[in-house]
Amino acid sequence: MKIFWFRISLFLALLFLVTNCSSTKTKSHAVKSVALGNAGIAEEEEIYIPHLKSERKNFFPDTDAETRWVDSIYNQLSFEEKVGQLFMVAAYSNKDASHIAEIEKLVSEYKVGGLIFFQGGPNRQAKLTNRYQAKAKVPLFIGIDAEWGLSMRLDSTYRYPFNMTLGAIQDLKLIEKVGENMAKESKRMGVHFNFAPVLDINTNPKNPIIGFRSFGENKVNVTEKAIALMQGVQSQGVFSTGKHFPGHGDTATDSHYTLPTINATKEHLDKVELYPYKRMIDEGMVSVMVAHLNVPSLEFRDGHPSSLSYNVVTNLLKQEMGFDGLIFTDALNMKGASNFKKPGEIDLEALLAGNDVLLFAENVPVAVEKICMAYQDSLLSEERLAYSVKKILRYKFKAGLNSYKPIDLTNLFKDLNAIPKDALQYELYENIVTVLKNEHEIVPIEKLDQKIAYVKMGDDTNTTFVNTLKKYTEVTEVADANIDSLKKQLKGYDKVIIGFHKSDRAWKKHDFTETELLWIQEIAKQNKVILDVFTRPYSLLQITNFDQIETVIVSYQNNDVSQEVSAQIIFGALSAKGKLPVSINNFFKVEDGLETSKSNRLGFTVPENVGMSSEKLAQIDKIAQKAIDGKMAPGMQVLVARKGKVIYQKSFGYQTYDKQTKVNNDDLYDVASLTKMIATLPNVMQQFDNGKVTLETTLGDMLHQFRKSNKSEITFKELMSHYSRLQAWIPFYKATLDVKNQPLEKYYRKTYTEGFTKQVAENLYIRDDYHDTIMKKIVESNLTDNKEYKYSDFTFIILKKYLEKTTGKSLDELTYKNFYKPLGMNNTMYNPLLKFDCGKIAPTEVDTYFRHTFLQGYVHDMEAAMEGGIGGHAGIFSNAMDVAKMMQLFLQKGNYGGITYFSPETFDVFNTCFYCAEGNRRGLGFDKPQLEKTGPTCGCVSKSSFGHTGFTGTMAWADPETEIVYVFLSNRTFPDSNASNKLSKEKIREDIQKIIQEAIVE
Repeated sequence: MKIFWFRISLFLALLFLVTNCSSTKTKSHAVKSVALGNAGIAEEEEIYIPHLKSERKNFFPDTDAETRWVDSIYNQLSFEEKVGQLFMVAAYSNKDASHIAEIEKLVSEYKVGGLIFFQGGPNRQAKLTNRYQAKAKVPLFIGIDAEWGLSMRLDSTYRYPFNMTLGAIQDLKLIEKVGENMAKESKRMGVHFNFAPVLDINTNPKNPIIGFRSFGENKVNVTEKAIALMQGVQSQGVFSTGKHFPGHGDTATDSHYTLPTINATKEHLDKVELYPYKRMIDEGMVSVMVAHLNVPSLEFRDGHPSSLSYNVVTNLLKQEMGFDGLIFTDALNMKGASNFKKPGEIDLEALLAGNDVLLFAENVPVAVEKICMAYQDSLLSEERLAYSVKKILRYKFKAGLNSYKPIDLTNLFKDLNAIPKDALQYELYENIVTVLKNEHEIVPIEKLDQKIAYVKMGDDTNTTFVNTLKKYTEVTEVADANIDSLKKQLKGYDKVIIGFHKSDRAWKKHDFTETELLWIQEIAKQNKVILDVFTRPYSLLQITNFDQIETVIVSYQNNDVSQEVSAQIIFGALSAKGKLPVSINNFFKVEDGLETSKSNRLGFTVPENVGMSSEKLAQIDKIAQKAIDGKMAPGMQVLVARKGKVIYQKSFGYQTYDKQTKVNNDDLYDVASLTKMIATLPNVMQQFDNGKVTLETTLGDMLHQFRKSNKSEITFKELMSHYSRLQAWIPFYKATLDVKNQPLEKYYRKTYTEGFTKQVAENLYIRDDYHDTIMKKIVESNLTDNKEYKYSDFTFIILKKYLEKTTGKSLDELTYKNFYKPLGMNNTMYNPLLKFDCGKIAPTEVDTYFRHTFLQGYVHDMEAAMEGGIGGHAGIFSNAMDVAKMMQLFLQKGNYGGITYFSPETFDVFNTCFYCAEGNRRGLGFDKPQLEKTGPTCGCVSKSSFGHTGFTGTMAWADPETEIVYVFLSNRTFPDSNASNKLSKEKIREDIQKIIQEAIVE
C-alpha cells in the first residue's frame, strides 16, 4: 500500500512538473489589459512564468573562439588593468581640449573599458572615438543613450518618436523596424550599446523623469513594444539595455537630483515592474541598467540605493531572475547615488552589489584605488573580479572588438540621415495618431461645402498642419486676444479645429494655460470642435470636461510628419489606428482609440512609401533650374503623386524675371488649355453619363444654330477627338482693333458700363453681345479640306455654349458647384482677382498687341478674355495641388472623396483613342501619348495614360498603369507670349516626366 501511494504521489509530482515546464514554453500569454496604479493589482492580473535558461533566445551565442580570446586578453592584463575594464566613463564631443586630454588619460593610463557619449555631433564623436580607440590597450565599449535615436544626444542625426508615442502603435513590426534603424545608425557610429529600451511602466502621470520615455502605463503594452525594439536593435549586432531596474515608473521625484522611493510590495513589483524584465530576459536581452531607487520591499536598509544593493542586483536580478548578461549601474554621478557615498566608495559598493559595469564614475583614479584596497583586504575576490571582467570581454568579442576597425568618416552624415528613414517615420505616425472621441463621426470631414475655422493654441509651430488642412479645403485661421471677440468671429463656422502645439523638445512643458483651458470650453459651447493635441497625452489631464468637445485627437508630438498625418486623418486620406498608451483620468482608458474611415482623397507621404526613389526625383530640381537659368520660364510648380499620395511638390524660381516674388505652392497660374480638361470636360462627361449626349449625337442636335451649317453632321465623337475638320482657331480679337491695334470704342469701354460688363483686362470691358459674333464666325467658318487630326479651340468654345444652354448655368458656376467646391479645389477658378490678391497670381504676359497692359490675374487667351475671362478652352487659374485633385478624380474613374461624379464606364469611353488607326492619338477631350516619335509626353508612359498641355507652359498627365499624376505649371509666356517657346523646344516638361518614370522602383 505504501508503495502504491508513493507511486501515486510520484506520478502527480511528475504531472505537475511536466505541466509547469510546458507552460514555460509558451511564447506569448493572453493578458487582460488592466490600468495599473498605486491602488494595487487586480486579482486576474497575469503572473509571468519565466522560461528555462536553455529555452531563452540568444542573439549572441558563446563560441570557443570567444573563450580563447577572452582568456588570452584577460591573462595579459595587470590587476589594475582588469579593474579599469569595469569603468565606462562619460565623454562629450562638444567640450574643449582639456576634456579630451582627460579622457585620453583615463583610456591610456587607467585602461578604462568603455565610454558613454553624451552631447555633441556625429562627425566630432566619430573622430574622437577613433582617437580614443587608438590609445586603448583593449578596444573600448562605446555606449550612448539613444532612446529615440542618436538625436537624444547628438545633433545632425535622425530623430524617432518618443517611446510613449510608439506606445500607441499596434503593429509591432514597425517598432522592430525602428530598432533596426537605430542599431544601424549606432553601428555606423561605432556604438556597441544603446541604453534602451526604457522598461519602466509609467503608472504615475506626474513622474518627472520617465513620463514620455516610457511606452505607457500597461505592463503588457510596455513589454511588447520593448521586446520589438530590442529585437530590432540586437538583430543588427548592437546590444540593447533594459532600464531602469527594478522599475522607475511609479516615482514622483527624479533620481538625477534625489533618491526616489518606490512604496510597492514585493508582490506588486513581481507582477508589475519586474514583468517586462522577465519577458525581455527570455527574449534575449543582453544587458540591464540598475536604477538609483529606494525600494524598502527589496532592500531593508532605508535610503540604500537599489544600484548599490546586493539584494536587488545579485539576489533578485542575478539569482532569482537568473539574469547572466551584463549589468550596468545607472550613472554614478546622479544625486540618487552620489549623495549616498563619496566617489570611489560608491563604485566599490556598486561592484560588490553585483554590477559589472560602473557607469559615469566621478573619479576613476580614486575608484580604482578603493577597489584595489578592497582586493587586498579580501573584500573582493579574484573570482568575483574575473566574473565581471571576463563577461565584459566576452561581449567585446561579440561586438567584434576582437578585430576592431576605425569608423569610416566618408559620407557619415548622409548615412545617418538616409532618405528611407522618412518613409518609416510616415508609417509610424500613420499608426500612432489616436482619435479618442468622435461624436457623430465628424472626422473625417466628408463634405467640403462647409465653413471650417482653425484656432491655434500652444506656443510652437503649426505651419505644416495648417498648410496641409488648407490643401483639402478652405480653412480660415481665426485669432483674437479676447475670448468674446474670438467667439463672435467663430459664429457661423460649421466646425472649429483647435490645434494645441507645444515644443517637441524632450524636456519642455506640455501644459495648457488656464486661459487656453477656459477658451476650449467656451468655443465648444458654441461650435463643433475638433481638438488636436500635438504633445504628450498627459496634457489632457488638465481638461476636466470633454462633454462638449465632439472630437479629441492625440497626435503626440509636434513635428512636420505628425502634423501632416493628423491633417490627413481629419479629412479622411488616412484612417486613425493608434491606441492610447496611458489613461486620462476617468475619461479615456489605456488602449482607447477609434478607427476612423478612409476615403480616396489625395494624401501625402515620401516617395519610398509608394515605390519611388527620392534620390531620382531630386533630379527634377536640376531640370527646373535649367529652365529658369535658360529663361524658358521665370518660375514653375511641379507635383508628382502616386497611388493616391503626393510625394513631390515644389515651386521654383520667381513670378517674374526681376526676382521680386518667389513662387509658392499655393500661387496661381493661368493654366491655358488645361481648362479644357479640368473645367469643361468633366461637365461634358456628366452630360454623357446622364444620357444627354452619345458618341453619335450630332453637333446640329447639340446646338440648333449649327443645324443648317456645314458642321451639323459632326458627331460628338469626332468633335471631342479633334477629328471634325474644324479650323484650329480664328484671331477674333483683331476685328475689334483699329489700325494701330488699339481697342475700338465700338466694342470696348474703359469702365464697367451697361452693355459692357465683360472684363477683358484692367480698365477694359467688351460689349456683352460680342459672344454672338464669335459663335457666328465659328458657325460660318470653312472646314478644312482633309479629314485628319487637327487640334481646335473651337471644340471647347462650342462645348461651353452647349453646357450653358443645356444646364441654364454659366460655365464658371457649373464648374464650381459640380466639381471645384466638393473636390476642395478652392484655388481654382475663372477670374481669380474676384477672390485672390494679385500677388498670389503669376503674371502671364506684358500684352503689346491687344490689351496693351501687364496681364496678372486676367486670362492670356484672347478669345477667353473676350468672353469675360470664362472660356471653355481657357480661362482657369489654378495651382498644382488643385489640378492634381482633378487628375486623381480621373485616375479613380469618377470617384473622389467618396463622391461619384461620373461612372467608370464613362471615363473609359472618354479615355479611348477611337481614331488611332487613322493616325489621331486623341481621346475624347483628353490628349494621349504620341503614336510616333513626337508628341506631348516623354514617350515612356503607357498607352492608357492621358492628360493635356497648355500654351502658357503647363501640363497635367495621369497614368492608370503606374498610378502616377504629374502636374507642371509655369508662365513661360512672360513677358512675351510671341517669343520662341524654348520650354517646348528643350522638352523640359517631357524630361521631367521621364525622370518621374525612371524614379519608379516597384
